[in-house]
Amino acid sequence: MKFKTVKEVISWKNFILDGEIYDLSHLNADLVEYLDKRDEKNIITYNFIVTYGLHCFTKDSDDISSEESQLLMYNGPRESRTFNFERYQLSKQLPSIVKSLGEKETLVCHAGYGKFAIVKVLDSNGIEVEYFVAFAAFRESKRLRLHIHSAYPIYEGIGKVKKVGFFVIAKNLLQNKELPKP
Repeated sequence: MKFKTVKEVISWKNFILDGEIYDLSHLNADLVEYLDKRDEKNIITYNFIVTYGLHCFTKDSDDISSEESQLLMYNGPRESRTFNFERYQLSKQLPSIVKSLGEKETLVCHAGYGKFAIVKVLDSNGIEVEYFVAFAAFRESKRLRLHIHSAYPIYEGIGKVKKVGFFVIAKNLLQNKELPKP
């Protein structure tokens, strides 16, 4: 398997509730190729192994009963959290969002110790929302890696952000340089 050295979930098990299967295969590990075409005379290819975390489709919820919480519990390898239908529906867009990180339309910004992307998507009600996709970029076993820690809609707005170019992140990783700081 090409992801045997990756230290995250490679293949998510489906969530089943009342006989209905919620397929999570769209969040399985993948190899994504990014082409940096900013300099047409020197096109650079970056290959990232991409993994997704449990928080992309689960959410701690205080507004449901303990009985409902038990029914909706998704047991991951390191933690268990409540399956969240809204996050699950939005997560189906994550693979295409991740593939678009190098495009000008995808806003990649600083967020504390990691990076994140904000894109506009339609939620399950057809309403356009900002989708906060928190990810880390790093090297693992000499390979470039992206791990999507969490992804969720933002309804209140996010305030001021400091942009960073995705290809600046990729180039620094490839050259073993420090990642850009806010």
